[in-house]
Amino acid sequence: MASMAMVTGTMAALSLSSSSKLVASSCSSEFASVKSFSTASTAFGPFLSASRTVRLNEPLRIEAREPTRRETIKVRHRRLRRKLNGTTERPRLAVFRSNKHLYAQVIDDTKQHTLASSSTLTKPMREELGITSGPTIDAAKRVGEEIAKVCLEKGITQVAFDRGGFVYTGRIQALAEAAREGGLVF
Repeated sequence: MASMAMVTGTMAALSLSSSSKLVASSCSSEFASVKSFSTASTAFGPFLSASRTVRLNEPLRIEAREPTRRETIKVRHRRLRRKLNGTTERPRLAVFRSNKHLYAQVIDDTKQHTLASSSTLTKPMREELGITSGPTIDAAKRVGEEIAKVCLEKGITQVAFDRGGFVYTGRIQALAEAAREGGLVF
């Protein structure tokens, strides 16, 4: 229940009468300089507590904002995951790209198991590539070759490519093409 309302430029306070109906009383002169007004607690219950503050002379503002890049990626990934599901015969090759590293893993969604993985974080990969500032297209190609090699060793030849909401260009594309050249079919 509301305890205050704005009526065409004049302030009005609503109070509860003994028959528990809302009664409006004009208070344009008494509270003209007051920016907020607190209601006192009454015998009618906790809905009119002393801690509730109602702001007067401030219109309700609803602001929309642009989604961040991370939110846009998450929305795209959710949309993609509705259609894409890894099975035992054809597991999902999921790719994640951060500013510093690149990760690829092959997942069986029916059992919820990671079958193979590779990233620029592994020690042999870091030493081999000498990454200092972040993954490059060469590093993405190397991760793609490595994930293809690990998958073929485990008998996985077909995968469903999950780009993780990222646009298929740059490092994501380089990883996918290197995995295809390494022997994976998708």
